[in-house]
Amino acid sequence: MQSLRRIAALVLKEFVTILKDPKSRFVIIGPPIIQFFVFGYAATFDLENVRYAVWDEARTTLSRELLAGVEGSKIFRLTGYLANERELIDCIDDEQARLAIHIGADFEDRLRSSRPAEVQVIADGRNPNVALIALGYFATIVEDFNRRLLQQGIISANGPRLQLVERSWFNGNLTSRWFIVSALGGIISMVVVLILTSLSVAREREFGTFDQLLVAPFTPGEILVGKSLPGVVFGLLDALIFAVGAVYWFAVPFRGTVAALIVSLLCFIVAIVGVGLLVSSLSTTMQQGLLGSFLFMLPSVTLSGLATPIENMPQWLQQANLLNPVRYIILALRNIFLEGADTAMVWPYLWPLLIFASVTFPIAAWMFRHRAT
Repeated sequence: MQSLRRIAALVLKEFVTILKDPKSRFVIIGPPIIQFFVFGYAATFDLENVRYAVWDEARTTLSRELLAGVEGSKIFRLTGYLANERELIDCIDDEQARLAIHIGADFEDRLRSSRPAEVQVIADGRNPNVALIALGYFATIVEDFNRRLLQQGIISANGPRLQLVERSWFNGNLTSRWFIVSALGGIISMVVVLILTSLSVAREREFGTFDQLLVAPFTPGEILVGKSLPGVVFGLLDALIFAVGAVYWFAVPFRGTVAALIVSLLCFIVAIVGVGLLVSSLSTTMQQGLLGSFLFMLPSVTLSGLATPIENMPQWLQQANLLNPVRYIILALRNIFLEGADTAMVWPYLWPLLIFASVTFPIAAWMFRHRAT
């Protein structure tokens, strides 16, 4: 009971310190607002590689000729062949492929009998930039295929040709803003939490109050918990406020559950608190704390998949990126907003965050005790 009272007193002190300090208040309000509008209105992407899967019911010479044009393109990379509609749905839902190509059983019969023939392409609209460019390339391949059929005399100049039927799941209009803004809560909460926690212990050292904190009746663990909770509260509040802003200001659909959103953000924030406390334990000045925060933030955001697809990165970098907590919250938030995921569906993205926190927190506690002695 006494331990809880001590922690409550320390948490109250941290809240008062943050709210009284103009710089800390600006950190909570200023950067999140700037990032929200900058990332919301300005986004650019590059495309090098697109995973696709094939459900070829025809398995004829002409269907293989069409697919050969896709395989010969450097834009696409085949992930496998599908046997039924269920596999097609799963490969898109689980992000095993960005595109799924479906060729009907009567594909060649229709072309050779001068009847309209269709090939269906289903795109993963969660990344609209990739979907738009990939569909554009595939449309070019279909046009080349039609020209070859015309030269071979299989179709006539005025007769029906192969038609491309496009569908985009999760983001029917392929709106890029949905892709960016749906993930902003994670980035915004990371900035707030990381800066606040990385400055917490460094501020005590710089202001000369660190020794007073050590002689107070607090254990190192209680001090770290007290330093952590304000960052968790402010980070979660900022993320939830901008989640509401994403829905009502930018008209991004929210198809998942509020519980999944809160649980995902809490798991991520706890992981980032561990990083912030580790940085703060290593820093002797607030300037060092800020520098350490930005050294973590810049590469983690760049490699997170916020702007560019992770699969476009070199294989060794993709493996190293498994240690990046930001990638998991971005995947979780996009699934919650656009796919309608609940807590169970985003669990594969949450347990790595909990493992990350279970590693960083003990290291931060050990560093704090080591630097305190």
